Amino acid sequence: MAQTRLNVLDLPHSVAIPRRDLDALAARERVADRYWSCQDPINELRTWWRAQTVRHMFHLLPGESILELGCGSGNLTRALLRSTRGECPITAATFCPSQVHNSNRLLNPQIELVQLSDFPGELRGRVFGYIVGNNLLDLKNAGWVLQEVRNLLRPGGRLLLFETNPWNPIFRLRRQLSGWLPFLRRGDERTLPNQVQLYELLSELGFVRIMATCYDFLYRPIPRWLMLVARNLSLVLENTPGVRQFAGVILLHAQRPPRNLARPAVRMVEHKELYNAVSVVVPCHNEEMNVEPLVEGLLQHYDEYIHEIVLVDDNSTDRTRQVLERLAVDNLRVRPLFRKPPNGVGRALRDGLHHANGKHVLLMDCDFVHILPELRDMFDAAVKGYDVVLGSRFSRESVLINYPLRKILFNRTFHLLASLLFRQRLRDVTNNLKLLRREVVQNLDLELSWFAANAETGLKPLLMGYRVHAVPISWINRTPDMGQSSFSLLRNGREYAKILASLAWRTRCGFRLLARPSL
Repeated sequence: MAQTRLNVLDLPHSVAIPRRDLDALAARERVADRYWSCQDPINELRTWWRAQTVRHMFHLLPGESILELGCGSGNLTRALLRSTRGECPITAATFCPSQVHNSNRLLNPQIELVQLSDFPGELRGRVFGYIVGNNLLDLKNAGWVLQEVRNLLRPGGRLLLFETNPWNPIFRLRRQLSGWLPFLRRGDERTLPNQVQLYELLSELGFVRIMATCYDFLYRPIPRWLMLVARNLSLVLENTPGVRQFAGVILLHAQRPPRNLARPAVRMVEHKELYNAVSVVVPCHNEEMNVEPLVEGLLQHYDEYIHEIVLVDDNSTDRTRQVLERLAVDNLRVRPLFRKPPNGVGRALRDGLHHANGKHVLLMDCDFVHILPELRDMFDAAVKGYDVVLGSRFSRESVLINYPLRKILFNRTFHLLASLLFRQRLRDVTNNLKLLRREVVQNLDLELSWFAANAETGLKPLLMGYRVHAVPISWINRTPDMGQSSFSLLRNGREYAKILASLAWRTRCGFRLLARPSL
């Protein structure tokens, strides 16, 4: 397929977009708004998914500013307001004069509605932490628009666009037929840039951390009832190499340099009943790059909650031990444990749980530093009375991008079998992100030595009758600076099968029946 190269090297720092191109942006906004509002059978749910994608991709903190370009009638704006708990100021910019009549639908102290007669127009000279947009780009305007978007981002600010994928077979067929059947024309006949062109353009503009990935196979003419049923299938297709190129949307992410800036030191500790109540247990094996940022982030955002941080060094061969020792000197709440062979995640978890004495115990991995803002939802659930709170990567509101296909298939197969065996609807009991009440920890007997112990910490409390609740968290491709996972399907598959068989035998046949101990 021939590629049209988008070259922006000769563009000046700020470009005034011609009126005809602004009119094209306005037309695109109207077409998209009409489609999502009138023709998308799951518009409300899809809009919420996109708002959650924004939240999880950026790991938003209270007070961080968002600019939404091409807001239309405000569907995504309202969803963003809800997903950020109304704590992030949102500037909703429209290219359509008619949208000012919808301003009453966006009345909120955290929302500023801006009508743009040119671009950046009233936004010139302002900067935002994050910029979001829908269907903004074509081959004619992509360079201009993205350059102005870059100028509107603060240093280290990030961009997330939802763009129509021109390789979507249904879209391509509709475009071909619209030449013969005028009623199929939508009034937006732009030439769409593809995934490769967008990546090259962002690189030329100086963006870093660029990701252009295709996702969302839930598009028309699939009927609404089938879209909801096919959600899990869409998740698999979105992470299948080759196949995912035909999804409906290109998810375009980029960051304005510099790459690494400190996050705002925002406290998220609104529950006084959790003050000095949470023990954090973290198994560590060759995690010298991750463990210090994790501890700093936990104390930065949840200091008042933290009773102790138990860091279990599982015989690391790098400098993890030295890092843990230094952290313990700097903060007395950091308690390192140094295990002796044999290794094993399950063994490390067992030792860490034995030494933790907080009213609640948070289990997590070292490379979860990026999702720290999402722990807030888990603490909220614990305060509501749940005994166990699971961080679910496979919730309907989760973001799962570039996850290894073999691990998805393994995970989904395990949960399908577990759901059938135990007659429970299970989404993600195997993730090592769980918040447990003290009573659960005291009655939790971990038997397995490796990663399957994560399934034990999820399944056993459920089968003992404890109240279990899942909250959505995100998984976005593991970056080189996070190290490499030591998980092996071949080595751990037998352990996962063993725990399923063992628990099924005990619960169905009465042998060592799992039951919540009487108080």
